[in-house]
Amino acid sequence: MTKQHDSTNEHDMTLTNRQGHPITNNQNIRTVSNRGPATLENYDFIEKISHFDRERVPERVVHARGAGAHGYFETYGVVGDEPISKYTRAKVFQDKGKQTPVFVRFSTVIHGGHSPETLRDPRGFAVKFYTEDGNWDLVGNNLKIFFIRDAMKFPDMIHAFKPDPITNIQDVERFFDFCASSPETFHMVTFVYSPWGIPANYRMMQGSGVNTYKWVNSEGKAVLVKYHWEPLQGIKNLTQKEAEEIQKKNFNHATQDLYDAIKKGDYPEWELNVQIMEDGPHPELDFDPLDDTKLWTNDQFPWHPVGKMVLNKNPEDYFAEVEQATFGTGVLVDGLDFSDDKMLQGRTFSYSDTQRHRVGANYLQLPINAPKKRVATNQNGGQMMYKRDLAPGQNPHINYEPSMLNGLKEATQTAKEYTPLVEGNLVRESIDRQSNTKQAGETYRNFEQWERDELLKNLIRDLSVCNIAIQEAMIALAEEADEEYGRLLKEGLQKARNDSSSSKPLGNIDGDKAPKEAVDKGHGAEPY
Repeated sequence: MTKQHDSTNEHDMTLTNRQGHPITNNQNIRTVSNRGPATLENYDFIEKISHFDRERVPERVVHARGAGAHGYFETYGVVGDEPISKYTRAKVFQDKGKQTPVFVRFSTVIHGGHSPETLRDPRGFAVKFYTEDGNWDLVGNNLKIFFIRDAMKFPDMIHAFKPDPITNIQDVERFFDFCASSPETFHMVTFVYSPWGIPANYRMMQGSGVNTYKWVNSEGKAVLVKYHWEPLQGIKNLTQKEAEEIQKKNFNHATQDLYDAIKKGDYPEWELNVQIMEDGPHPELDFDPLDDTKLWTNDQFPWHPVGKMVLNKNPEDYFAEVEQATFGTGVLVDGLDFSDDKMLQGRTFSYSDTQRHRVGANYLQLPINAPKKRVATNQNGGQMMYKRDLAPGQNPHINYEPSMLNGLKEATQTAKEYTPLVEGNLVRESIDRQSNTKQAGETYRNFEQWERDELLKNLIRDLSVCNIAIQEAMIALAEEADEEYGRLLKEGLQKARNDSSSSKPLGNIDGDKAPKEAVDKGHGAEPY
């Protein structure tokens, strides 16, 4: 039953404008006679249409296509048989059974906001924990590694993977030109061109923090950690042919799958696992633990389950929650810290900088992004500010610190501060232990036979239309990774036809023939 408002002709469901004025005619603008012209003082119309003109914020450069949901994270309070406090003092992980609200956004990476969710592409897996110490964002992907290990190369990588600046069509030759020229990408290429490059949906894919982080305990001692989400629904991936069949019917299938599952109470769950390594360069390894093109193998660094995440509530409004949700790798709480991972440190600037550009300087005041705890800052002004972060009893004249006039005060450091030693010359150099292809060979050998077959079929189809120098460079990387991998790729390319265009999505089957097919199959019509 709607409530009638005594002082007006309104009830709870009465339409108003943003000033709160009841709207009595939402069908017609105000005009001179019923044919017009219109008058300038059409306030309700002008407010409505000018807001409509501004309904979109700038699209994310990457991860534009996404879906999201609310839920909670429940900590186990232990790492194996040990209390988790041995490794981290982060409150979100203490006290077995404690639940922390979360919001999760899944996404594809390269293509735009309404692109098909069947495209061959890594998937984003970003989790915002609304902890008692403030927000923690764990921003990652479905795959556990990345293409590059240095943030300097990130804009170039994305440019190469994005549509051609002239044709506005993704081009596989541009993709492989960058990858063949950057040998560290080969492990990720092996994953992306296998069925792991097209997860069946968001519920049945793994997640990973990708980068190396640190945990810090109450004594100020740190360890290196990697985060991994394991779906309790199981893992499912698609072949290229299967993905294209699904795309013919529904290019929103993953968003719909997530929404429908939660709506009917089939709540998706993931277990959070961590790998732990003592802090340091670890010269005994043939790779650097800070290199995000590498896996930490399970036999050396086992997975330890530390908690479970359940998604049990769909967004009430897509734009307000999923589109305006912001994440950043620099959003850490006490007990969590950065490693010296070059990609992590570059991302930490870029992500928050992106949000300030895309959503605005006060993006953290939006409900989806605001922590679920008190906030008191001296930050003020900026576009779309709607309140000051004042503390109860704070002198509103004092927006600086330090002050003796009842302004905000610094928090007291309770646990021992983490103070890592940093020394060395400032240089612009790659890390020493690169080992660009060894793990790609191990990954190839660990694939099931059908996954290896699909990987080679997809690679051969796309590389066959690339420049011969690119083909030879990719064959050399495959041969270095695994003898069979290289031999089958080389033999396949020698037999492959190369009369197709490279202007098509990654792995796509005969997509370059679609323009002519549309002409040939089109039905003629007379003008009307």
